[in-house]
Amino acid sequence: MQFEIGDVIKLKKGHPCGNNAWEILRVGADFKLKCKGCGHMVMVPRTMVEKNFRGKIEEE
Repeated sequence: MQFEIGDVIKLKKGHPCGNNAWEILRVGADFKLKCKGCGHMVMVPRTMVEKNFRGKIEEE
């Protein structure tokens, strides 16, 4: 799967704030993701993102 900075993705489990949309801020061995609901940022391994990826969300 090809991921790019600025993509908004949906993951298997949602964030505790209730949202499951994440914006990609950094791509590499680790991903930096920002929750689109509350703005919380996390660093996660690429393998976790690839395993839990459920699709891209098209923004208008």
